[in-house]
Amino acid sequence: MPHAAALLRPALNRLLPLQRHAPGLWALPLLLSLMFVAGVAWWAQRNERDERDEARRTMISDALSAEAQVRARLDIEAAHLRLLAGQLVNTEHTAAALAANAEVSAGFRRFWLSVTWLDASNRILAHVPEVAPLPAAPIEAEDEPLGLSSHLVAPVGARASFEANPYDVSGEKVVVRYAPAALLKRGVPWWLARRYEVRLVDVSDQVVAALDETPARANANAGDSYRVQMAAGMSGVFLELTQRDGPTPWWRTLPMVLVSGFLLLIGVATALLRRQVRQVSQAEAAWRTELAWRNAIEDSALVALRARDADGRLLYVNRTFCDLVGLEAEQLIGMAPPMPYWPPDAIDEVMLRSRRNLAGQAPREGYEARWCHRDGRMIDVMVFESQLVDAAGRQIGWMGSIIDITERKRLEERERRQVEAMAHQARLTTLGEVASALAHQLNQPLAAIAGYNAGVLRSLERAGFAEPAVLQAVRRLGEQAGEAGLIVQRIREFLTRRSPQRERCELPAIARRAAELLRRDLQRLGVQLDWQIATALPAVHADPVLVEQVIINLVRNAADEIGTAGQGGHIRITLAPAGSRFVRVDVDDDGPGLRGRGIEQLSAAFYSTKPEGMGMGLAICRSVVEAHHGNMDAGPSLLGGACISFTLPAHEEAADGDD
Repeated sequence: MPHAAALLRPALNRLLPLQRHAPGLWALPLLLSLMFVAGVAWWAQRNERDERDEARRTMISDALSAEAQVRARLDIEAAHLRLLAGQLVNTEHTAAALAANAEVSAGFRRFWLSVTWLDASNRILAHVPEVAPLPAAPIEAEDEPLGLSSHLVAPVGARASFEANPYDVSGEKVVVRYAPAALLKRGVPWWLARRYEVRLVDVSDQVVAALDETPARANANAGDSYRVQMAAGMSGVFLELTQRDGPTPWWRTLPMVLVSGFLLLIGVATALLRRQVRQVSQAEAAWRTELAWRNAIEDSALVALRARDADGRLLYVNRTFCDLVGLEAEQLIGMAPPMPYWPPDAIDEVMLRSRRNLAGQAPREGYEARWCHRDGRMIDVMVFESQLVDAAGRQIGWMGSIIDITERKRLEERERRQVEAMAHQARLTTLGEVASALAHQLNQPLAAIAGYNAGVLRSLERAGFAEPAVLQAVRRLGEQAGEAGLIVQRIREFLTRRSPQRERCELPAIARRAAELLRRDLQRLGVQLDWQIATALPAVHADPVLVEQVIINLVRNAADEIGTAGQGGHIRITLAPAGSRFVRVDVDDDGPGLRGRGIEQLSAAFYSTKPEGMGMGLAICRSVVEAHHGNMDAGPSLLGGACISFTLPAHEEAADGDD
């Protein structure tokens, strides 16, 4: 409206002298309006037969208007398709790369059905969606009848050549399939859809798309129809309007006639300003065309551009540069160093480099820089500087081309981490081999210890030695030596990829045996151990030695975390059914907690929270649990610390699965 007021202001200024010479001139439009209304009322009583012709003309005008709006909507989609085609030059020929494009996602949110990328031989390079529409489609699109579909085609390449010849699709091209019904719903105004039945039909009267499923022809009062051929892009298709209601008596349409007369009077008044408006419109059209060309050239560049004078003051930035730093052109143009997109902690360093570049010492091959976006995130850029010369051949500054290499840096960092992960995996494999060899070597001394202990016990018994404490200690020594040998044997079998020796075992007995082995360590750290064992707990199908080592590792880790505070604490072991097929073991503590870490990070190879830790305890525990078809998890504890839990299959379910 401000633009309309500016256009009308000169004409109003010309009419003001007439208003002063003829005071009653303001009543002339009203008098003409009354005369027009009276004449139309008299005319309508005697010429009701002409009403159908008037309705026909109105329908033709509405059909042309609807066709123009649908064509404008189709032109907008074609513009988006051309922008997508321009962006596909440097895009991989994959469906994932095509689906990641922002224009593709936006098109599906509107009414695109599929996007197909073809080569020069019309072979499919990429197609989205591969099975079903993208999840980014709007919810309201599900209610729209798809019916028949149509398509748009654009060549992949420079936009300027496409604008010169839009039908040249001899090379690579991108094809967008869309629903004409959705196009009608978005392109036709609601008021026109309520007045007419709007359809798209072909030359054989086959319905391509329609706004509603109830045809107006079924209504006895329905009027006639009119077709108008659609423009290029939907050749052979007609937009058909059919009146929903036939002519009504003249006294019921009088308000519409009066409104039409009022609009006609406004049109007559507007015609008085036609010449002035035409001149202004022509000048504005020329200015807008020039501005549109300039904006198209600037915004189509994927490289950020900036121009600086000899003092470093910004003279020009394009849209890509503004998007790169998150600032508008009005904020940047005219600004002198230091710039707002420089990192705050490196202003002096960047200022020194800027002075060297302004002095002509910028490297020809470009240089990397680190900038700060308006939202605070850091971006890596590659800057290329060249001389800015005016029409007289004098250097007035520097022109810079900036490329965002943040994603490339991120990919390089990801590759570096993958290399480190592979190195960790290699070290883990080597450690497993060493552990397997070490377990094999330990079997012999452990067997010798067990043999010597048995011989000492028999010798004491034959000699009649009757000290109970000594005999009990010797027996316990033999039991522990045998237990150590069994542990070494099971770990060796586990490391050599042999399946665990699963059997039916009682989980409470295994847990209490593991706690007994750690009793002295818990007393030394001042940690109190609590038990919470469910009644009627089913037996589990597991390797008792390996499960015992898992529980020992979890309880020892919890005690070590509590011991760092030096004030003692509580550990609670909970044994309870987990559904009907598994038994769950929870080890809770009131220590410092997980500090935001999950089971994936805690069980990663070589990751440890202890200064002297190797980072293999939880990794081996998780491998043991998963070898038993269980699951390990970590989360906050009700005691205020951490809770490490794992599940084991019940014996009955595991036995059924084995059968």
